[in-house]
Formats: sequence, C-alpha cells, structure tokens
Amino acid sequence: QPRQGPPLPVQASYSCSVCLPLVFRSVGALDIYTPGSLEAVNGTDARLKCTFRSHSPVGQRLTVTWNFQAQPKGPTEFVFYYNDQPYPPSSGRFSGRVTWDGDIHRNDASVMLWNVNPNDNGTFQCHIRNPPDVDGAAGEIRLSVVTRGVFSEIHILALSVGAACLLMIVIVVVVVTCRHWRRMRQDKAREAVEMEMPEKEKLRDNQQEKGTPWRREDA
Repeated sequence: QPRQGPPLPVQASYSCSVCLPLVFRSVGALDIYTPGSLEAVNGTDARLKCTFRSHSPVGQRLTVTWNFQAQPKGPTEFVFYYNDQPYPPSSGRFSGRVTWDGDIHRNDASVMLWNVNPNDNGTFQCHIRNPPDVDGAAGEIRLSVVTRGVFSEIHILALSVGAACLLMIVIVVVVVTCRHWRRMRQDKAREAVEMEMPEKEKLRDNQQEKGTPWRREDA
C-alpha cells in the first residue's frame, strides 16, 4: 500500500506571510484642507488657500488642479494646473489673473486670484493627486465678492477694545479734572482765610488804640 505524502510544511504558510508585506505597499488617503468660504472686496486680490497631507513622499508625480463652478450644478471651468511647475490658463476669464502661491514641499497648493470681480462668485475646487495615495475629496472654497468691506469678528473686537480704552481715558481725565478743581477751590478758600486774618487783627489793633473793647465778629 503506498504511503501518504507528508503534510504540508508549516514554513510554507509562514514564508507567504513574510512575502506579503514585500509585495503589497500600504496606501493611504490624501487629505485636503481649504477654508470653505472666503469674502473679498471687489477689485482686490484673494489668496485661495489649499493645504494637504499625504502619506507618500511629495515629488514630481504630484499634481494640483484648480477648477471653478459658478453654479452648484453648472459647468466646470479650468483655473490652474501644477505639475513640477505652474501652468496658468492661456484663455478664459482667469487668463492672466491666477498665479501659483504655494509650496508643495510645505504641503501648500494655494494660488492667488488677482483683481476679483462679481463674476468670480462661485466655488473653487482644489484637486491634488500624489500617487500611490488614494485621491481624497476635493477641497472647496466658496468665494463671495462684495462691493465694500464688511466687519469681521476681528474688526469688531478691535473696535470694542478701542472703545474700552477710550472710555478708560475719559474716566481718568474726568477724575483728574475734578481733583484739580477741588484742590483749586481749597487753595482759594485758604487764601481767603489768610487774607481775612490780617484785616481782623488790624481792626482789633485800631479799636484797642481808641479804647474800644474789641469783639469778635462771629461772637
């Protein structure tokens, strides 16, 4: 009767488990961060900030694409492209108005939009790819172009602090002025008393010379 072959060696499964990490490389998702919303005054410049975090080294394979949508479901317009060097648009509404303002080695993919106008109202999308990382969701910035500056929380805080400082200065000035006037009144009263005393003494001397008994006026 033929013998059955020996069982499979344990080291076979072990060797496969050792080889797996050498064959498959861990891949993570690329995270993109944008402010979400931005307000800019008509005619000024706006920095569209977009930063990212990648699990893979940043190099020449990284690409940055900026797009624009005037309406939520409207067509997408090309704004800017970066791959080892910037590629600004050669035509369209953003031609000559968008420049690279980022540094991929610092995880920054921001751009500058010059001379904003009401036609720039809409959503700017920042797409970043850095293989082999999995592409994450695009970062979005909803730009609102206003005709005049609006007060932000920082402006309100600055005005509040300024008003408080002004109120303190006014209180100090009022207190100092009141003390000054009070001191002046006390000095005048003291001078009046000092001037009145010699007159009374002179009157008493005259009455004593005439033989008239001197009486105090307040008696």
